[in-house]
Amino acid sequence: LTTVRAAAGKEVIATDKSPAALGPYSQAIKAGPLLFVSGQIGLVPATMTFAGDTIETQTEQVMVNMGEILKAAGADFSDVVKTTILLADMDDFKTVNAIYGTRFPENPPARATFAVKTLPLNALVEIDCTAYLP
Repeated sequence: LTTVRAAAGKEVIATDKSPAALGPYSQAIKAGPLLFVSGQIGLVPATMTFAGDTIETQTEQVMVNMGEILKAAGADFSDVVKTTILLADMDDFKTVNAIYGTRFPENPPARATFAVKTLPLNALVEIDCTAYLP
């Protein structure tokens, strides 16, 4: 199920193929030619539990979730222009890069990466993105 709702010059993008929002925010918002995808953590949509307890399994699920939201908006990873990665442990940087990089084989987006004290539900990684929809 994909839902698109327009209001005040923006469209709310939602899909049941990605985890439901954990709070008062949308999975993504389309405003003009830009798509703003909220931070994704490694939850499996059907169970709302983590795909696993390793950085590898959580990062892979984050990218799957993000891909489903992009798809619901008519986009894909090649349309992404900016991402932000939040890590519970900066020692996971190299591992996350390897998985993340498979989605951006050429012309990767601009990016910022930060280590943070705690992520929602004690996730190991969270990634958001902005895509350009020509």
